[in-house]
Amino acid sequence: MNKLRLSCGAFLLLAASATAVNAQVAEFGVAGGITRLTNADLSSGYTLDDGWNVIFRLTVNNDTYMGHEFGYAYNRTKLLLSGASQGGMAAHQGFYNYLLYGAREGKRVRPFVTGGGHFTNFVPPGASATQGGGSTKFGVNYGGGVKVKLTDKYLFRVDYRQNLQGKPFGDSLPVSGWLKLNQISAGISFTL
Repeated sequence: MNKLRLSCGAFLLLAASATAVNAQVAEFGVAGGITRLTNADLSSGYTLDDGWNVIFRLTVNNDTYMGHEFGYAYNRTKLLLSGASQGGMAAHQGFYNYLLYGAREGKRVRPFVTGGGHFTNFVPPGASATQGGGSTKFGVNYGGGVKVKLTDKYLFRVDYRQNLQGKPFGDSLPVSGWLKLNQISAGISFTL
């Protein structure tokens, strides 16, 4: 599990570095918001509950209307058994997204659509991601948002993403189907 995380992290860093060489603008941002789960019934009375998120992003806009985004999202949720909380749990995500803007670089307001791939490590209550705990699922995501230039160096952004991946904990529960993890976030980005 640690080798998988290390490999994914190295790939994201290498891709960000290679893209940044030709970049016109780079953005470093942090955002937070709510996480809504749909189709969250796992099995045997277990379900996942809605929660909150914190998201860190590196965006490289290497074209007037296009960009690439790499990031990490921490989603906090609860594991429920027949409606009773079994404790809080984390869902760690690493992602890459392609951005297509509706307004050219330099405009004050830039709406965008996005799509890409991700992995999510769901860590149940009492387990630790650093000790190899959790259930990792790969998936796709898509969404959109808007960036508003506040100053020459700061942007305010609002995002919506829907992440689709298999349901977690298939090794211990008879689960099947897709889990939809919906992230709504707002935050600030610093531009170079």
